[in-house]
Amino acid sequence: MIRTDALDRLPVRTAVPALRQALDDRGVAVLCAPPGTGKTTLVPLVLAGLVGGGPARRVVVAEPRRIAARAAARRMAWLLGEQTGRRVGFTVRGERVVGRDTVVEVVTTGVLLQRLQRDQELAGVDAVIIDECHERHLDADTVAAFLLDVREAIRPDLRLVAASATTDAQGWARLLGDAPVVEAQGVSHPVEVVWAPPVRPVRPPHGMRVDPALLTHVASVVRRALAERDGDVLCFLPGVGEIGRVAGQLAGVPAEVLQVHGRAPAAVQDAVLAGSSEGRRVVLATSVAESSLTVPGVRIVVDSGLAREPRTDHARGLSALTTVRASQAAGRQRAGRAGREAPGAVYRCWEQGEDGRLARFPSPEIKVADLAAFALQAACWGDPDASGLALLDPPPAGAMGAARETLTAVGAVDADGRVTDRGVRMSRLGLHPRLARALLDGAAEVGGRRAAEVVALLSEEPPREYGDDLAAALRTARRGGDGYAARWRQEVRRLSSSIESSGEGYGRGGSDDAAVGLVAALAFPERVARARGEGAFLMASGTGAELRDGSRLRSAPWLAVAVADRPAHAASARVRFAAVVDEDTARLAAGHLRFSGEEVRWVDGDVVARSVERLGAVELSVRALKQPRPELVRAALVDGLGRDGLGLLRWTRETGQLRERLAFLHRELGTPWPDVSDGALLARTEEWLEPELSRARRRSDLARIDAGQALRRLLPWATGEAARLDELAPERIEVPSGSRIRLEYGAEQPVLAVKLQELFGLTETPMVAGVPVLVHLLSPAGRPAAVTADLASFWRDGYRSVRAELRGRYPKHPWPEDPTTVEATRYTSARLRRE
Repeated sequence: MIRTDALDRLPVRTAVPALRQALDDRGVAVLCAPPGTGKTTLVPLVLAGLVGGGPARRVVVAEPRRIAARAAARRMAWLLGEQTGRRVGFTVRGERVVGRDTVVEVVTTGVLLQRLQRDQELAGVDAVIIDECHERHLDADTVAAFLLDVREAIRPDLRLVAASATTDAQGWARLLGDAPVVEAQGVSHPVEVVWAPPVRPVRPPHGMRVDPALLTHVASVVRRALAERDGDVLCFLPGVGEIGRVAGQLAGVPAEVLQVHGRAPAAVQDAVLAGSSEGRRVVLATSVAESSLTVPGVRIVVDSGLAREPRTDHARGLSALTTVRASQAAGRQRAGRAGREAPGAVYRCWEQGEDGRLARFPSPEIKVADLAAFALQAACWGDPDASGLALLDPPPAGAMGAARETLTAVGAVDADGRVTDRGVRMSRLGLHPRLARALLDGAAEVGGRRAAEVVALLSEEPPREYGDDLAAALRTARRGGDGYAARWRQEVRRLSSSIESSGEGYGRGGSDDAAVGLVAALAFPERVARARGEGAFLMASGTGAELRDGSRLRSAPWLAVAVADRPAHAASARVRFAAVVDEDTARLAAGHLRFSGEEVRWVDGDVVARSVERLGAVELSVRALKQPRPELVRAALVDGLGRDGLGLLRWTRETGQLRERLAFLHRELGTPWPDVSDGALLARTEEWLEPELSRARRRSDLARIDAGQALRRLLPWATGEAARLDELAPERIEVPSGSRIRLEYGAEQPVLAVKLQELFGLTETPMVAGVPVLVHLLSPAGRPAAVTADLASFWRDGYRSVRAELRGRYPKHPWPEDPTTVEATRYTSARLRRE
C-alpha cells in the first residue's frame, strides 16, 4: 500500500507541477531542492507515473555513490509499500536488484556510463535524473555530457533532470540549453552555530594525514554536544580511518556509536538510515551524509571541517585522495542536517575567523583528478580530446595529456588517440584503465582468478591493519571475516566472471607473492622501484620512495609500489602498499619505459657520457662512453649553458658591456638589433657559438670560447647597420671638459657618471639613440652628488643646493654661481689660474 501520508509530507511536491511543465515544454530541467525535501524519492515516482496520476514512464536515477543508490531505492520502495526489486530497483557495481516490473531504477553514475557506452539510445528509458549534480563528481559530469549528446543526436524525446541540493544551478541550466530552473523550498528549522576550535593549534592536514590532536578534539566536542543538547549527533570526518579513531575515543558515551561510509556493511547502513527509537545515537560519517542520505533523529552536527578530494601529481605518477579543508558550501550542507526535523545546532571545530577564508565550493573533480578513465570514456564515445562534450569545466590540457600517455602505454588508444578494441574491452570492466590492463595482461600470466584477486585488492585500498605488504594482505583478505574481505570477495567474483567470459582466464602457475608483484607492476609500471639502501627506493618515474620502519619489505631488491603519497615538502613518497618483485618482472611490466643506448648529459657542472640501460629513471647497467656522438655532446653543452648560465663562456668586461649595448639597442630600436637575453641566445646557438660549440667536448672547452667575438656574429652585418653600433650606442662620449667617459648600459637608461665640473657649459642632456642619458653627477672626489636626466633643469633648480653643500668641502675647485656660462674643467681653481 502506498504510504500517502509520508508522500504528502515531502516539501518537493509543491514543485512537481512546475517540473512536469518544464519537461513537457523543453524536455530538460534543473531541480533545486534542499536535502530532505524528497527530490530523490518523490520526483522519480512522479515522473514514472507511480504516484500522482501521470503517464507511465521508465525512469533511471543516477546517484554518485553506491550507498546513496541503495538507500534511495529502498526508500522509494518503502513509500510504495513494496520491497526493492519490484517496481523500484537498483544497480550498483557487483549488485543488481531489479525485476521485470521495475520502472524506476537507481544506478550509480559509473553504472550509467557503462550502459551508455553499450547502448547510446538507452532503449526503453524515458527519463534520466542526475542526482546531487552539485557535488561535481567526474562521472556525473561525463554522464550529463553523454546524455546531452544523445538528446541532440538520436533521442530528442529523452527527458533529462539535473537535481541539485544547492541553489547554485545557473551553470547547469546553461549547460542544458538554458533549461528552466525549478526550485523547491525545504522545511528548515533554525540551526545554532557553536564555534568550537581546538584550544591548542593543530597541524594542518597533508596527504591523508590528519593531526591526531584534532581527532581527539572532535571526540571531546561530541561528548560536549551530548551533554549540552538533546537528540542524535551526526559527526562529519574526512575518511574511514578517522571515523575509526574517533569511534575508539567515544567508548563509554551514553549513546550508540555508528559508522557510515561507502565501505560500511549494508546492514549498518540500513540501521543508520532507519533511525532508532531506543536511546541516543552518534553517527560518524564521511561527506556521503552531506546530501545523498537522510539520517533521522539528528539534532546536532559536529563538523571536523575536513573532506577528502582526489589529487594527481602527474610529474611523479602519483594520484590519491588527499585531505582538504571542506568548502563553505559543504559546511552549509552539513549544518543543515541538524535542522531537518526540529531546531538544532552545529558545532564547528575551527575558528570563526577562518570561515570566510574557506573555498566557496568543492573543487570540480575534473580539475584535480586523474583523467585516464575519463579520457578512455571520451575515446570510446568517439571524442578522444573531449572537445565536443558539453562540460561545465573543460579538462585541463596537462591532465588530458598525461591521461593519453597512460592510455597509449596500456594499449587502450592508438597513436592518434582513437580507442582500440583492447581499449573498448578495458572500458567495460568497470575499472581504472591501469587496473584493467593489469587484469587482462595479468590473467595471461598468472591466471584469471589470481589476477582478479590482486586487482580487487588494488581497487579498494585494504585497511591499515592489513599491513603494507600486498601479498600478505591478499592472504589476510582470503581468510578474513571483516567487511573489507566480504567486499573484496564480491569484487573478485565480478572480475573473475568478466575474465572468464572474455576467454582470458588462463595463465601459468607460480607463487602468490610472484603473482601479486607482477599484477601490481602491470597496473603501475612507473612505480616499479629499485632499492638504494636503508628502506629507500627509486621508482621508475624518478620519484624516491621510502618504507616505514619495521616493514618487512625493506630488504627487497625491487618493489612494485601500489599506493604511495608524498607528504608536503617531503623529497620522497611514503609507500603504503607494495609487493616484492624481481628485475625480470620489473622489465616485463615496465618494458615501454626501457631505454638502452648512449646517454650524454650535463651532470654536476660538466658533460657525462655513458652507455646506459634503464627503466625510466632506474639504471640497470652503466659504463663510460669514450667516443660519444658529437650531436649528443653538443646538446648536453647547450643544456649546461641553460642550467648553469652563459657565464660558462669567457666574458671580459668589454664583452659584458657589448652585450648591454646590444640589449639597449634591441629594446629601443628593435630589428635588426638582436635580442641577447639568455633565452634568445640559447635558442640561437648555431648562429653565434659555431663552430666553437661543436668542437667543444667538456666544460673547460666552453671557458675558452670568446663570448665577445661570438656575439659580434649576431650584429646586422648584412644590412650595414652593424657599422653604426658605435654611433647609436657608443662605448664612451666626450664631455665639455674633453674627457671621454664610459657609458653604462645595464639600466633602463644609459648612465653617464662624471664629475660635475666637467659638464660646466653644457645645457642639454646628452642623448643616445634618442634616449636621454641619466647623468650621475660626482663630487671632485668621485662621490655621488646628484642624479638627473634633465641638465637644464638641474642647473636651474638643483645646482644651488649642491654648490652650497660641496663648496665648503672642496674649496680648491671652482663653484661658479652660473655654471652654464663658464668653461668645463677637470682641474682645481689654482691650476686653472696657472694655465
